[in-house]
Amino acid sequence: MSVLFRNGLVLTMDNHHTVLRDADVLVVDDKIAEIGAGLTAPEGTVEIDATGGIIMPGMIDTHRHLWQTAMRGYGADWTLTQYFVWYYLESGKRFRPEDIYAGNLLGAIEALDAGVTTTVDWSHGLQTIDHADAAVDALEAVPGRFVLAYGNIQQGPWEWSAAPEFRDFVNRRLHGKGDMLGFQMAFDVTGDPAFPEKAAFEVARELGAPVTTHAGVWGATNDDGIRLMHENGFMTPQSIYVHAATLTRDSYNRIAATGGSVSVSTESEQSAGQGYPPTWQLRHHDIPVSLSMDTSVWWSGDLFSAMRSTLGADRSREHMEAHKDAETVTHCHLRAEQVVDWATIGGARALGLDSAVGSLEPGKKADVVLIKNDHSPVMFPVLHPYGHVAFQAQRGDVDTVVVNGRIVKRDGRLVDVDLAAARAAIGRTVDYLVGDMGEEAWAKGMNPDVPETKVTDNPYTYTDYDAGSAQWKH
Repeated sequence: MSVLFRNGLVLTMDNHHTVLRDADVLVVDDKIAEIGAGLTAPEGTVEIDATGGIIMPGMIDTHRHLWQTAMRGYGADWTLTQYFVWYYLESGKRFRPEDIYAGNLLGAIEALDAGVTTTVDWSHGLQTIDHADAAVDALEAVPGRFVLAYGNIQQGPWEWSAAPEFRDFVNRRLHGKGDMLGFQMAFDVTGDPAFPEKAAFEVARELGAPVTTHAGVWGATNDDGIRLMHENGFMTPQSIYVHAATLTRDSYNRIAATGGSVSVSTESEQSAGQGYPPTWQLRHHDIPVSLSMDTSVWWSGDLFSAMRSTLGADRSREHMEAHKDAETVTHCHLRAEQVVDWATIGGARALGLDSAVGSLEPGKKADVVLIKNDHSPVMFPVLHPYGHVAFQAQRGDVDTVVVNGRIVKRDGRLVDVDLAAARAAIGRTVDYLVGDMGEEAWAKGMNPDVPETKVTDNPYTYTDYDAGSAQWKH
């Protein structure tokens, strides 16, 4: 089919960040055919009036634990420690394949609704291949673009990556899916001098799979993990370091020198305690940045919130550093235009998809978002388009979403998405968890105790390695 967005303000996010006012975007089949004023539409084209709206590339989230969407808001008051207790040590292992399916289904739908057309499913709840099949089943049931980042927090990555059934799964479910379903391996590096994770890196290299890893997370991963990766030759331009909030200059230099990128989850880092959101450091080291939402068990699931909170955190830190020296910041160094870049083409570059998506250019895949809300007093005037996207717009202003040339949201409503089925699946998961845990334990889980018998700076159940940093506090 053909789709023509007519008479909108176009943020192309191309190499020049070209902005076009009163322009059209023509989609033919799965690609952007033409961008300009007064375009002629082929017969049968669906025309969408974008007057007063902003047309931009679909947003890209490089790190979201979709399986946890079934627990939306449950951990609103958690610290990172309590998250580890609930998911890693105690209740996360309760999740059945059908619960992974339910969370992935709702999380994938939620992303599309907010204009996130590509999402990395950082799927570290895959305890069995049945869980993994369920995760992919859900992703394939939703008309979005996804990357499955395969992980299992209940088993060492050197164990699950060596299993024949894992390789069989990759061949069965992930090979040949093109850019609609990508593949990464997701695991963390504890800093153990024995470097048991080396075996998993070798599997990733053999399979041609990029590795995404939680790095620089206070109380869990640190500079030792980065050093081990670097010394063993596993830091590559395809590596994505999630959070990277408590690293030293040495680690940032290693990331910069090897061409990797960092996925910043500002809402998460601000609230949970991984460390101060690191964009102010990453800018200094010229490290590429993408944005992510982490998990809906705590926070929002849209990149408008990510852009807004990232600008706030970066600018706040810059002001604080200046005030220490009795100075003031007279000009913002991180600008709205930059975070819109990180939310679109920055994510595409991190995933190696920038030749296909992330910007609006003829020949690229048609992942397009129209931000328009004629019923909102906040949608006019649009004077600073990047600032409007980052500070004014929100998920409710996403009028139309196109993925791979297919309209998946129109006039503010999802198209061909069975929300009732997702609601029913989530209901079954919640009922199961409440029943399995018991009402009292379920309620207590919203503010779980921290077991004193557990080594407090190693949340990983599959290893007894103790960094000896005693970083956690009750």
